[in-house]
Amino acid sequence: MKFTVASRGDSLSNDLCKTIKERLLKGDLIYDEEHPDIVITVGGDGTLLEAFHLYSHRLEETAFVGIHTGHLGFYADWVPEEAENLVTHIIKTPYQIVEYPLLEVVIRYRNGRPSKRHLALNESTIKSSEGSLVCNVEIKGETFETFRGDGLCMSTPSGSTAYNKALGGAILHPSLASIQLSEMASINNRIYRTLGSPLVLPQHHTCLLKLLNNVSVQVTIDHFNVPIFDENVDTIQCRVAEEKVRFARFRPFPFWKRVKESFISG
Repeated sequence: MKFTVASRGDSLSNDLCKTIKERLLKGDLIYDEEHPDIVITVGGDGTLLEAFHLYSHRLEETAFVGIHTGHLGFYADWVPEEAENLVTHIIKTPYQIVEYPLLEVVIRYRNGRPSKRHLALNESTIKSSEGSLVCNVEIKGETFETFRGDGLCMSTPSGSTAYNKALGGAILHPSLASIQLSEMASINNRIYRTLGSPLVLPQHHTCLLKLLNNVSVQVTIDHFNVPIFDENVDTIQCRVAEEKVRFARFRPFPFWKRVKESFISG
């Protein structure tokens, strides 16, 4: 089996990465940064997000597992004291694959510039860099509402505990094939009316954000800024992606217990 190890970059994470790599090589695994079967991240959820985007072109072949060296993570669910146990599992135990849905984001332009497709593990946000964002929200080809406010956040179920939660969105179990749209400080008056509640859309529904005011927009994918070339963004299409992220599981992963530990009784 081929593997690679990614570090957050601090001394603790770097030392642990070195130890894991040496131990796995002694277990006759092959170190391969380009075509890994398994990616071990050491740091936190941000480190795993970076690894996900680095290997997003080979999601069908690569599985992820994370060790957190900081705060408790939703993706990085092993602690440094368990690293030796994890290494032993990787060498000797066939792991279970757990797949979670991803968000597909397609940005289209008015001026004929080619559209750009992105995948998000957590969420995508759209904001105006000058004044309010005004856009029609279309669901399954029908206009649902006209939004005016600071911006919108579209999240995956596994990303529902991140920025989406801070916006008042619901926490969804990561096995649900869905996406969630949450508002950022919407303006409601006689002209602009929004639902004011997060929307959870199933796999077969597409959400299209059609920009109405000619402003520069800022788009993020998992907190990474997406280059926007001009003010001619026409639409941003969001839906559940055909691809899925694959996690290597060597033990049960109690999601609701993790939610409780993170937000209620950690």
